[in-house]
Amino acid sequence: MNFGGPNFVIAIILITTLGWVLTSWIRAKHGYPVTDDWGNTVHPSAGPEATRQIELLTDENQKLRGQVGRLEERIAVLERIATDPAERTAREIDRLR
Repeated sequence: MNFGGPNFVIAIILITTLGWVLTSWIRAKHGYPVTDDWGNTVHPSAGPEATRQIELLTDENQKLRGQVGRLEERIAVLERIATDPAERTAREIDRLR
């Protein structure tokens, strides 16, 4: 086997190029970010439908975060009522009426 010939060099270049193409195709197929030759992340251009979907999801996320915050406050109040002594809890409930 002659490792110094041009066929060996061409084979190495061909194998590495095919490996890079295959790896990039698999990453893109499964939604992972693809990088260019210099290591920079290449993002696919999003169409108007994708942009609208992102906006809708962002709005829904903000609403859900607000609901979670309010529920956490209510749970904190319920925990305080459940762990306080009965006499003080009864006084606070009567005071709130």
